[in-house]
Amino acid sequence: EERKRKREAREPHKRAAKARKLRGIKAKIFNKERRNEKIQMKKKIKAHEEKNVRQNTEKVAEGAVPVYLLDRDVQSRAKVLSNMIKQKRKEKAGKWDVPIPKVRAQADAEVFKVLKSGKSKRKAWKRMVTKVTFVGENFTRKPPKFERFIRPMALRFKKAHVTHPELKATFCLPIIGVKKNPSSQMYTSLGVITKGTVIEVNISELGLITQAGKVVWGKYA
Repeated sequence: EERKRKREAREPHKRAAKARKLRGIKAKIFNKERRNEKIQMKKKIKAHEEKNVRQNTEKVAEGAVPVYLLDRDVQSRAKVLSNMIKQKRKEKAGKWDVPIPKVRAQADAEVFKVLKSGKSKRKAWKRMVTKVTFVGENFTRKPPKFERFIRPMALRFKKAHVTHPELKATFCLPIIGVKKNPSSQMYTSLGVITKGTVIEVNISELGLITQAGKVVWGKYA
């Protein structure tokens, strides 16, 4: 009996020594076997524990919502509300939206001309705009060395001839800004004016007033 006890006590030490000594494929096989043994042992222990402890689970009422879904209803209600608000905003914006005409998009090669710089003209990152542009009054150029997009003075327009559809008359009005260039967002930010571009003009001198009696300053053309 004593011998058996001692042998069992020595067993883990022997196993550990064997695990340390083994190398290569033999070590892999040995470790896999040990892992499976441990899994089986843990399963047995758990089964014994579950036998001892009676599980008292409450009966769940039908149609009950789990805790993690309790605020789902609130979310869906909030979603409906936010969607309604978004829809109203869209409708409101749609009233004042400018109809953008469908025109052929301008290619970069048409609008920009590559300017080569540097001592041996090897740098080609500068571009010169070859179309009419609008530049604001308080615009300041970057130093010429670092200017990527060059807008020539001869192609900068400040006024535009705008025809009033009801009066059937044409007026020369100062440009306030470029609202939208259908070709590209970059052209809009650069103020490039091509066919189909929507611009904002100052119509204060025409003396148009709204129904509320306010003077209309700017209008899209």
